[in-house]
Amino acid sequence: MGCVLSELGFGWGASSVQEEGAPPDPVLTLSQEELRLLRESWRLIQDDISKVGVIMFVRLFETHPECKNVFFLFRDVDDLQRLRASKELRTHGLRVMSFVEKSVARVDHPEHLEQLALELGKSHYRYNAPPKYYQYIGTEFMSAVQPILKEKWTPEVENIWQRLFTYISNVMQRGYQEEERRKIEEKNRHRSQNAV
Repeated sequence: MGCVLSELGFGWGASSVQEEGAPPDPVLTLSQEELRLLRESWRLIQDDISKVGVIMFVRLFETHPECKNVFFLFRDVDDLQRLRASKELRTHGLRVMSFVEKSVARVDHPEHLEQLALELGKSHYRYNAPPKYYQYIGTEFMSAVQPILKEKWTPEVENIWQRLFTYISNVMQRGYQEEERRKIEEKNRHRSQNAV
């Protein structure tokens, strides 16, 4: 990934992405002070969410060009300037930022946050966006917001965001796997019904 966070194993899931058959994801637990820092940093980021979304994905495609294959709209765009100006990229970036905003709003309601991330993982199965890429988003998000937060980007704030993205990535992977199993079971049922 090319940054200090990745070298330390931090990312959106990084090396802690849940293995098949592992116990359920632990609940993300933040203290009142951590909640305050998360929300305060998000308020500062909100003014630039469109910019953050674009920067995040341009950096993602620069550092991990293989990720572009998941995005049929961008897979053949090699010109980064054209990518930065893309309305589609801006729209997708805003969708991701909207998800982050919803996650921040639900962080003190673990069951709602879990359901949100689970559904996102299921939809990523339908989009054929495998879990191996989820870890990169958190890293690129943090790289994009660090200059915006300036001195407010502290090791504690970094740790809070990293924990949030790791949790989301783990739950998304579980959602992806659940949807994959459901589709396999559905196909098997369909085959057995046709065989009769």
